[in-house]
Amino acid sequence: REIKFFIAANSVLAKKGSKWVVAAEIVETTKLFARCVARIEPEWLEEVGTHLIKRHYYDAHWEKKAAQVAAWERSTLHGLVINPKKRVHYGPMNPAESREVFIREALVNGEFNTQAPFFSHNQKLIADIEALEHKARRPDVLVDDELIFAFYDARIPAGIHNGAAFEHWRKEAEREQPKLLHLKKDDLMRHEAAGITTDQFPPQMQMNNVSYALGYNFAPGKVDDGVTLTVPQALLNQVSAVRCEYLVPGVLAEKIAQLVKSLPQKLRRHCVPVPEFAAAFSNEVKPSDTPLLQALARYIREQKQIDVPLDAFRMEQIPAHLLMNFRVMDEHGRQLGMGRNFAQLRGEFASKQTLSPALSRTREREERSGGRGAEGLQRHTAWDFGDFKPTREESRAGQTITVFNALVDEGDAVALQSFDTQEEAKAAQRLGLRRLFMLALKEQVKYLEKNLPGLQAMAMQFLPFGSQQDLQRQLLAVTFDRCCLNEPWPENEKDFSTRTKEAKARLNLVAQEIARLAAGVLAEYHALQKALPGYKAHTQALADIRSQCEWLLGKEWIGRTHYERMQHLPRYFKAINVRLEKLRSNPARDALNMKQMMSVQQQWQRKQSSMHGDFDARVEDVGWMLQELRVSLFAQEIKTPVIVSVKRIEKMLAALS
Repeated sequence: REIKFFIAANSVLAKKGSKWVVAAEIVETTKLFARCVARIEPEWLEEVGTHLIKRHYYDAHWEKKAAQVAAWERSTLHGLVINPKKRVHYGPMNPAESREVFIREALVNGEFNTQAPFFSHNQKLIADIEALEHKARRPDVLVDDELIFAFYDARIPAGIHNGAAFEHWRKEAEREQPKLLHLKKDDLMRHEAAGITTDQFPPQMQMNNVSYALGYNFAPGKVDDGVTLTVPQALLNQVSAVRCEYLVPGVLAEKIAQLVKSLPQKLRRHCVPVPEFAAAFSNEVKPSDTPLLQALARYIREQKQIDVPLDAFRMEQIPAHLLMNFRVMDEHGRQLGMGRNFAQLRGEFASKQTLSPALSRTREREERSGGRGAEGLQRHTAWDFGDFKPTREESRAGQTITVFNALVDEGDAVALQSFDTQEEAKAAQRLGLRRLFMLALKEQVKYLEKNLPGLQAMAMQFLPFGSQQDLQRQLLAVTFDRCCLNEPWPENEKDFSTRTKEAKARLNLVAQEIARLAAGVLAEYHALQKALPGYKAHTQALADIRSQCEWLLGKEWIGRTHYERMQHLPRYFKAINVRLEKLRSNPARDALNMKQMMSVQQQWQRKQSSMHGDFDARVEDVGWMLQELRVSLFAQEIKTPVIVSVKRIEKMLAALS
């Protein structure tokens, strides 16, 4: 009754106190005192005062391990809380409510440990329909839990509220009706998920004869929303990011529709109605290694006879779920990283070696065993290894993949190694074949090293870029490329020997031709460097010229520049000299020409920097076109071999987007 009292002063508990006490009497004098007081434990009250205790049960819940419904009990005596939260078996106390909790939690939500066939069947059926929802990106295919509850409620008798009683009843009931508790697909689906087939939403994607698992998730805003490709770390270099732009057939039409909608209205109006246009593209254009935007632009050109520049598509407007999501796994099945930027993931997690792992191990064994590995591979100084096979199969991460073989230059020999990509293998093969030809023609190499025309004078002018040895090495490399490495490259000893004999007679003449060309370029460059200090006042033009020279020439400019391109270098330097002559008399004209060039120059520089140092022939082609544009603008007296304009270069840059 909310009465408050004081323990009498003569009690042993007056100073000690206690949470729970019992008093023989309560006497009111100056205050309300309790006398004859003793300490008690509240548990004693439950034993001796059971008939007076009031109990309240709350939070009934299913316990999977115990396979029963439990609740929390709150007990009070005359308003005093004895036990605020005690776990109790709730089934016998409220069988009806416990039965409902059992059906909802154990059967509908799947929180039940049982070997019953109906349970695994129903759970798999529900999981399949939920997967359809993720693929279709519609949350309304699976019926709600109330209908599934009603299915079980109509079949399970009253009074069954725990696992043991349910299993006993089920075994008896299934003797007469084995499918009594089996759900059907029609019971679980609100409507047919039309178009959600394995062909439209495959469980795996095939690339280069390797299968990668695909996952689907409908979770807007989450990192794994959309289609996720799982890639083992060992196979990162085998994945084609371009092929993944096409996603899967069931999603491609939506992506194409979004891309078309991102176009400016004057282009978009040719592709209406957009859904039908997107569906037609998805049906007619099959996934390939052609970038999706290029394939779409080509399809629009073929169907509508209009040119759509690639930069007209606004990729930033495309929802994240329409970009492939990549999950990188290690050999133990642990996730290393996930994201939609595949180039970044490959740069972070792909092997830093271009060698395939198997060949890398073989190479280590060769070094330990004095040059010969367990498979008989060794360093070669002549074509004594039989026919060259460009590819071979290798087992990696449980998959059989194709790797690309190449002869790798090791200075005084070559070695056979494998690469994950054809591009890497081809680049290595060029250097390896060149080395093998130089080893086969070593006498001619020695002669050329001593008899290259004008080598000493050239070396003095080459000093800004390197030493005489660097110059000599590059001249010989270009000479052998011209004489020996015309495609197709030799793949057997007979072809190699034939090519060697043909090159032997030409080496001296080709070397002299290349040396004269290089000498002419260096002479023009040297003359230009002498003239530049006189134009310090024209800072913008001077900075542009220096930037141009840095791109045209460098430490490896002779070896790096293709022979056909190198022939134009003297003309470019002559054009710069013409520009300088005009600069003094008409700096305003130079500034106007610079303004025309600036937009495409900056676009090209941004594209070049985005390559992170990787070579791209298309980007380099635009660089050479920029040189021709400079000649056309600043030195009209010097003819260009191609018609070039700012518009044409802008189109080339758009094609690189």
